[in-house]
Amino acid sequence: MTQSPAARRSLRRAFAASLSGTTLEYYDFAAYSVASATLFGRLFFPSGDELAGTMLAFSTYAVGYLSRPVGGFVFGRLGDVLGRKRILVFTLLLTGFATALIGVLPTHAAIGGFAAVLLVLLRFAQGVGVGGEWGGAVLLSSEFGDPKRRGFWASAAQIGPPAGTLLANAVLALLALVLSTAQFESWGWRIAFLLSAVLVLFGLWLRLKLEETPVFRKIAESGQRPKAPVTEVVRREPRALVTGILVRVCPDVLYSLFTVFVLTYMTGKLHMPRGEGLAAVMIGSACQLVLVPAAGALSDRVDRRALCVAGTVAAAVWPFVFFPLLGTRSFAAVVIGVVVALAIHALLYGPQAAMITEQFSPRLRYTGSSLAYTLAGIAGGAVAPLVFTALLAGFGTWVVIAAYVAITAVLTTWGALLALSPGAVERRDRIALATAEAGS
Repeated sequence: MTQSPAARRSLRRAFAASLSGTTLEYYDFAAYSVASATLFGRLFFPSGDELAGTMLAFSTYAVGYLSRPVGGFVFGRLGDVLGRKRILVFTLLLTGFATALIGVLPTHAAIGGFAAVLLVLLRFAQGVGVGGEWGGAVLLSSEFGDPKRRGFWASAAQIGPPAGTLLANAVLALLALVLSTAQFESWGWRIAFLLSAVLVLFGLWLRLKLEETPVFRKIAESGQRPKAPVTEVVRREPRALVTGILVRVCPDVLYSLFTVFVLTYMTGKLHMPRGEGLAAVMIGSACQLVLVPAAGALSDRVDRRALCVAGTVAAAVWPFVFFPLLGTRSFAAVVIGVVVALAIHALLYGPQAAMITEQFSPRLRYTGSSLAYTLAGIAGGAVAPLVFTALLAGFGTWVVIAAYVAITAVLTTWGALLALSPGAVERRDRIALATAEAGS
């Protein structure tokens, strides 16, 4: 399909807007994740029991996931009714400014337990914004592009997590390097959160320049916008919803293990320097910047379902290799382990945006993909750090953690087997869009 120069410019702008927005969202989440694993237990949840402090900090980490369905429900519905662009501007502002406010939040030492309450409320707002962001960001880039290259164009939103993680870890590592431990724990960590306001302005500038996506314009002009999209998804497309939830579970758990819990395990169990763990995550995230879009592009050439199954098999096996590597306490072994883990995650994550969104019909795509994304987050990423910490405390061995990842891999494989074939997706979309054009 040949595109006009104007259409290609719109596509490039949409790709940039999708990438920048999700990078900001995940910069915010990654900054919080690292802080909760290494710092917030002492600042907001002081306790004589270090494990209890970590558990409490991870509980507020989970709040960011548990609030995502609220964002998916509210903004997903509005995205199918009002349009992609308008909603994505609001989600960007919500998440960015909630993060900036964390940067000025008083700690427990200043205002007591009320500090923890405010932290949880801001974390909740972050989650609501992210819950409404992902589905729209995926559609923003993919609905401007050729459907036959949906895997690549939709991966713009998937590059955001490694880019945001890399940026957040780089900022925190730099602050930890140039500041003393006392300075970093007193006020230095706040800089990472305050930078969110700058990133919001850049993302906002990109998104305000965009037009609405061609697919939504066709649906709106035909008068086929849904009146109750959440109800329609649940009643008419339940298989798509279950598929979208299951294919996200294992990647979410894998990502939590190798970007969040690994820091706690290294510092708390192995007594290794925090900087080594941060460096390994940064290197792995840098590799993902290339691997995620490459995996998305590969899924345009081969069956996305087969790639998902291959990735889940690798995800089930690698933790049993990784933890013995980590036990050597070698920095090189840690880097190799994290890089391979995040490469496996990229194989699952790159095609995931296209795979989930194409399970739903075009007129319900924002709602359906947002609900699948956010509900899967509860079953996967929200509880994973808590489960990892509890399993390690209860059994004292990494083997049960690896077994937990293997179980989630089975669930994601099941989701891949439930997914529509590429041919079925193409036929359904062709009919739906032709009907919309005839109706307009």
